[in-house]
Amino acid sequence: MDKDEIHLRRLPAPHADREFCGVDFLPEDLNEALEETEMRVNKTYSCLPAEEKGIHIINIRAIEDIGYDQHESTLLNSLSKNPDADCKYGLYFRDGKRKVDYILVYQYKKSSAGRTVTRRAHYDSTTRSTKQEQPLPGKGVQLETGESEPHMDYHEDDKRFRREEYEGNLVEAGLELEHDEDTKIHGIGFVKIHAPWNVLCREAEFLKLKMPTKKMYQISQTHGLLKKINSVIQKITEPIQPKVAEHKPQTVKRLSYPFSREKQHLFDLSDRDSFFDSKTRSTVVYEILKRTTCTKAKYSMGKGEGRKKEATLLNKRRKCGKYGITSLLANGVYSAAYPLHDGDYEGENVEPNDRKLLCEEWASYGVFYKYQPIDLVRKYFGEKIGLYFAWLGVYTQMLIPASIVGIIVFLYGCATVDENIPSMEMCDQRNNITMCPLCDRTCSYWKMSSACATARASHLFDNPATVFFSVFMALWAATFMEHWKRKQMRLNYRWDLTGFEEEEDHPRAEYEAKVLEKSLRKEHKHKETDKEKLTWKDRFPAYLTNFVGIIFMVGLTFAIVFGVIIYRISTAAALAISSTPSGRSSVRVTVTATAVIINLVVIIILDEVYGCIARWLTQIEVPKTDKNFEERLIFKAFLLKFVNAYTPIFYVAFFKGRFVGRPGDYVYIFHSFRMEECAPGGCLMELCIQLSIIMLGKQLIQNNLFEIGIPKMKKFIRYMKLKHQHSLDHEEHMKKKQRYEVDYNLEPFAGLTPEYMEMIIQFGFVTLFVASFPLAPLFALLNNIIEIRLDAKKFVTELRRPVAVRAKDIGIWYNILRGIGKLAVIINAFVISFTSDFIPRLVYLYMYSENGTMHGFVNHTLSSFNVSDFQAGTAPNDPMDLGYEVVICRYKDYREPPWSENKYDISKDFWAVLAARLAFVIVFQNLVMFMSEFVDWIIPDIPKDISQQIHKEKVLMVEVFMREEQGKLQMLETWKDKDKKKGENCNNHSPRLSRSHSGSLSSCHSYPLDV
Repeated sequence: MDKDEIHLRRLPAPHADREFCGVDFLPEDLNEALEETEMRVNKTYSCLPAEEKGIHIINIRAIEDIGYDQHESTLLNSLSKNPDADCKYGLYFRDGKRKVDYILVYQYKKSSAGRTVTRRAHYDSTTRSTKQEQPLPGKGVQLETGESEPHMDYHEDDKRFRREEYEGNLVEAGLELEHDEDTKIHGIGFVKIHAPWNVLCREAEFLKLKMPTKKMYQISQTHGLLKKINSVIQKITEPIQPKVAEHKPQTVKRLSYPFSREKQHLFDLSDRDSFFDSKTRSTVVYEILKRTTCTKAKYSMGKGEGRKKEATLLNKRRKCGKYGITSLLANGVYSAAYPLHDGDYEGENVEPNDRKLLCEEWASYGVFYKYQPIDLVRKYFGEKIGLYFAWLGVYTQMLIPASIVGIIVFLYGCATVDENIPSMEMCDQRNNITMCPLCDRTCSYWKMSSACATARASHLFDNPATVFFSVFMALWAATFMEHWKRKQMRLNYRWDLTGFEEEEDHPRAEYEAKVLEKSLRKEHKHKETDKEKLTWKDRFPAYLTNFVGIIFMVGLTFAIVFGVIIYRISTAAALAISSTPSGRSSVRVTVTATAVIINLVVIIILDEVYGCIARWLTQIEVPKTDKNFEERLIFKAFLLKFVNAYTPIFYVAFFKGRFVGRPGDYVYIFHSFRMEECAPGGCLMELCIQLSIIMLGKQLIQNNLFEIGIPKMKKFIRYMKLKHQHSLDHEEHMKKKQRYEVDYNLEPFAGLTPEYMEMIIQFGFVTLFVASFPLAPLFALLNNIIEIRLDAKKFVTELRRPVAVRAKDIGIWYNILRGIGKLAVIINAFVISFTSDFIPRLVYLYMYSENGTMHGFVNHTLSSFNVSDFQAGTAPNDPMDLGYEVVICRYKDYREPPWSENKYDISKDFWAVLAARLAFVIVFQNLVMFMSEFVDWIIPDIPKDISQQIHKEKVLMVEVFMREEQGKLQMLETWKDKDKKKGENCNNHSPRLSRSHSGSLSSCHSYPLDV
């Protein structure tokens, strides 16, 4: 420790009757020394009640002529071997006994004249009743050198004043604090917070936390055949089970009951240090931080008119506004607030902790084949994050059967491609079918056999098995939802969340600020301001902005898709001019691939933009609570990202090739671009390409690359900044950092919305258009296996530890999943009936086929056109490109031939096929919906064994309280009998003896009171 370092210690004043206070008794030469010399202060102080006056003794090393004896308790900790090791490098207070439950971080500016006063201090828990009317001893003391007063930053001074008052209020609430500004991160101070036992008990009772009691009971086990099956399954799955104690099957369970200080005898308090785990302790402290307010602000530094306005604002704020931790964070009074991780997760000589265990058994790619230790995740991160990973695990498990069936459907298409008569007819060059040009002038006539590869590839995904797969996936979605509900109930039972109801959250900082602003306006107009709140009139401009903004963003998405359509049309026309035959033959593939890549890039960019816009639109609405904010943000973000991701796919599935017109009467965009047509084999193959590239691209680039690359880049930038800052002090930089310093350099937790969003969009890809891409579940499964470990690694190693939040379900996401499941039935019905050729094939097979086979189907779906009916300027420039003169060309449509009376009109076949398509949509939709509802009805939401266990817990709890009441009654009866016997014995004595033993009689009657 430096020679100029001083140590302050507060001692009880033995001369309380004297008029001493603080350090007023010190000699004048010491006061002058303090004014002339800037010194680093290492202070340990406490706020004492007003009636316990004390004095401050200042011990200065290397100054012996002042005449103060140094006591052993005032010696500095510089003689200890390693004070950081005693406090386990920031996990405990400097005494090494009190655990750090929460950290507040603030920024402070160093004086240009010298070093800032360094603080390592703590509030004592015995002083929480003290009012913080004056700054605490040495708090914020800054000793300046030089005669002139330096310029003061009033804004920073105001923040410091608010921190002092807020921290004083935390002390009054029972918390214990310790400051540390002597850190390796310059300009950053830390406030360590510890919740003592009595505060934990009080808050656990307020929050109605269910804690395990001493009572244990046996969990009902299966018997007979089911027991043997379960034992076999456990042995088979033992290698893929994580090696954590929390994941082992339990045969007994402790009875849980909401904690009560009056019933502490019910709970197992043999080890008070571990009764409340670190997750619960941080939750308790965070509730106190949100509830504790700061109403003061130091505006007395101003001058003149500005000072009057600030004083007026201060008075208004004291009436209307309070500053909790959310407001203080929003206003920059504190820069961060977070609980600490349990310790390091890697390195030599690392003590075993839950974080290290999670890193080894969960957040590692080497254990991708194992189950997740969900109970340990919940124990470390809380119920809300535990439910997310449990849901992700159930979703990934359910993708396994869907992937297997999808692979079977794909293999069926591969096996039957050579037996598919329509594709064989298209590939048969002997048919000599000449097709009409795909574009005006530059495109020439072409042979249908040139589209042979596309036709054969279409059969891989457009075959009768895809209809079965669509029905299967609809039932799969319903089964998945039911399976998740049952899993959720099991977790609620295991995590003691049965009967838990979420209470209304504290108002957000932005909401309080808006209410304050509204109150100030009303007070300025001399109106009443009691119980002010925001109404729909206050939010109407925000609602209007939201409506206009969302409409504009949806319109922007449509405009971009329309621009890509123009690109496809113009590029196809440009490539058709190519002189090489290979270039002309690959026009469709080239245009489709490049257009999909453009769509993918636009989708990824707009996803990030729409996420920011959705947050901004939600912020201007000023929702009251964090829950309302999250739900509104989720709705807007999902709406925008859903439209962004699926609009190109919807266009290919339902609009491309529908409004083309016919040869001689085509539909044009801007009178120059002809609408593009589907391939002779249909648009399903192109839909498959579009869906696969967008799905895989989003998963590889957006979900995985961004989640890995961006955090690594941010971490590298922070490392380089810190390395640059500490380059001047290499010895200090090489010292081991405190736990709270290491966690401060991690990324703050931004919520689960991005994690859920990417999985919900993927769920849409898996279910909405699965009829066109049966391999979608397989690719989703492979992605999720990586995604689980990637998210786990991010939570364990890259992010600050989030505050544990209790939750019994996944909230609004469940309703979104159900909505997507219902929508998937309708969309797949339309894809099968309108996008694929499944219905036209059935109609031809049962109505028009002469021999009951598919021979002649291709010719049946093609109409004829006389080339002499081309409009002027639209005929091919090179009509002899095929080597012969073309008189009749074919195009895909159901129209009358040119030799008919009503040439080129829609034929009766078209209406027959359309009726069959609509009938299929109605039958398919209602049948699958009925089957889904039947699955929903037949599978109970609550497993039978769980409902029995919940009922058993209620009965056992009633028995516990009945026994307790009976014990109390028996004890009272015993006391009454003893009191009665004592009274009889006293009455049998003689009067003289009674008078001489008058005290004994009174003692007899006072016996129950003594007991």
